[in-house]
Formats: sequence, structure tokens, C-alpha cells
Amino acid sequence: MVKELDMKTVLITGGRGLIGQYLARQLLRKGYKVIIMSRNTNPLPDLEVIAWRADRTSLSDVIRGADYIIHLAGADIIAKNWTAQRKQEIVDSRVESAQFILEILNAQDHACKAFISASAVGYYGTSASTSTFTESDVPAADFIGNTCKLWEEAADRFQGQGIRTVKLRMGVVLVNGGRVLDQPALATKMWLGSAIGSGNQPFPWIHIDDLCSMYIRALEDEGMAGAFNAVAPHQVSNKEFATTLAQVLRKPLWLPNIPTPLVKLFLGERAGLVLNGNRVSAKKIMSQGYDFQFPELQQALRSLLIDTR
Repeated sequence: MVKELDMKTVLITGGRGLIGQYLARQLLRKGYKVIIMSRNTNPLPDLEVIAWRADRTSLSDVIRGADYIIHLAGADIIAKNWTAQRKQEIVDSRVESAQFILEILNAQDHACKAFISASAVGYYGTSASTSTFTESDVPAADFIGNTCKLWEEAADRFQGQGIRTVKLRMGVVLVNGGRVLDQPALATKMWLGSAIGSGNQPFPWIHIDDLCSMYIRALEDEGMAGAFNAVAPHQVSNKEFATTLAQVLRKPLWLPNIPTPLVKLFLGERAGLVLNGNRVSAKKIMSQGYDFQFPELQQALRSLLIDTR
């Protein structure tokens, strides 16, 4: 049992989401004290939850007292139509929240040893490409690429203040309870599974266990700094994802692909998130010594949909 005096404190912004709660419980099992910062302050079992900007004095004490900060805060990218107002909200929720934390850390002495920020493979854009992107590639000029660029620039300001900073460019996270897995799994169980659009678009994915392990590795490994792609090494297309999902659930995949015009009708500008995609390399995180628990898609889907029953 870790003694209270030896406990390191991890502050997770936006920690009420699926990833945040899953990560928080992984950290608790490793003996960390975890504090969730969220606009939703309803209690969570075994977790301390504090409100964003409710009381600056008490909030400052919590932020400055954290040994590590994991920045997951950000408005859902696909949940609502991309009006001009929503686009600004998506950017501000990521950038302004990071800036708010940095201002507090700069105001007085603090305990923060590392700032670990979420980012996304959307950094490379949503236009289909034949390239396999690495961390050295430049951001795309579209909305998602620019959002990720601004997101990461906000994180880089912590590095500029001498705080070790890591940015994890997350792929599509496979987790029970998330729409990316639950919705197609339900459709497939009902014999209604299908690929989307051409089906040829890359589908860079990662199992929730691997993603959380990467965050913990980034927190604990003082040799990690800068951007890392958080994607599984086994790259698949959207069609391959749908086919593998059907195989795991032992259901037929007989319907034609969901037509591109229909996807655009329902999602508008957001359709690019599912109709396009890019291949993304996992070599850098692997060269850091990270060993994937779920490098293959079938293995990952089985662990989530079959082995947990």
C-alpha cells in the first residue's frame, strides 16, 4: 500500500469522459491520488471532482499542488453541427483551458513535473492521403488540423516554462460505452453492419487499455517529451474494421456500404471525419519502448466485446 505522504497527485481536466474515468481508475490502482476537474461536478465513486473556475483561490491551490496534469478537456468534435459558434467552442475549450492552467502555474511556485496533453490524429487532416504520417509531418490546413495545431501550441507553452510536455495524438479509441464501438456493434448484431462511404479510408484505432497505458507511460517516463501518435501498429481500413467486427460478433456483413451522399446529408461538414482518414505511424512510441497490449484489431475487439461478457 502506498503511504499517503508518498502519493503523487494527478489532475485530469475533462476527466468525466470515458477516457478520463477509465484512466483515473488505472491511476488509482497504481497508487496515485487523482483529482478530476470538470464542469460537471456530480460525484464519482473514489474520485475527487472539482469545478472549473468555481473558486479561483481553491482551484489555484489544487492546480499548483498537482504533481502531474493530464489535459483531456475539450468539447465533443462530432456531437453537434459545425456552426461558426460551435467551431470556436471546440477550439476554445481546448486552448483557453490550457492557458488558464498555465497562468495559475506561472503566478506562484508549483509542484507540476509534467503536462500531458491530448491531441488527435486529426492533426494530419481529414483528406484521404496515400502517405503514412509521422510526428514530424506538418499539420493540415483544414478545421481539424488547425484545431489540433492550436491545441498542441497551447501545450507547448508549458514546455516553454520548463515543464516537461507530452502530446498524444489519439486515433479512434475503441472502448465500451463509446459511440465509435457501440453503435456499429449494435448494428452488426442486428445484421445491419456495413462499411461507410468507399470503405477504403484508413481507420487509425487504439484500444482504451493501450491509450491509458500510454498516458501513464508519458507521465512516468522522464525521457518522453513532444508529440507521439497514439495508434495501434496494425493499420486497417474502414471496410476492414467493419469486416473484422462482423467476424468477432459472428454476424454476416451483407449490406452495401453506407452511401457517401447519405453520410454528408446527416453530418454535413463533419462527414469528413468518417469518410476520410489517414494512415498514421506508431513507430515513435514503439521506439520509446512501448509494447502494445492490443496491436491487432481482432484481438482488441474480442477483448472488448467477447471476453468481457
